[in-house]
Amino acid sequence: MSNIDDAIREAVELFVVQLKDLMQRAALESVQAALNGGTPAARRRTKAASSSAPSLGYDTSSKRSPAEIAALNKKLHAYIAKHPGLRIEKIGAGLGVPTKALVLPVKRLIGDKKLSRKGQKRATVYFAH
Repeated sequence: MSNIDDAIREAVELFVVQLKDLMQRAALESVQAALNGGTPAARRRTKAASSSAPSLGYDTSSKRSPAEIAALNKKLHAYIAKHPGLRIEKIGAGLGVPTKALVLPVKRLIGDKKLSRKGQKRATVYFAH
């Protein structure tokens, strides 16, 4: 029984040492990437991902004011009224707004019965009422 306990303890200790090594390497790579002007993932972006919706100051990670959301609602409704049947990616590109920033306004406009949608998931297209 003690041989098995010793073998288990040794395997766990080896795992911990390997895990520490991997974590140190990951931290070192993160620091190097930050010092080199960006993360490796940011440099690997494709042309389609970087050009689909140019950012015009929309920070989707921070909370927007009700006035900003209301303005975006009006802008979004007007755009969809002029361009019915588009997917959210094309709408975002046309407005110059990331699709993440359009999620809340689209939900509110659908809830207010100002927009309707047809399709599922990425094939969803939007129409104004």
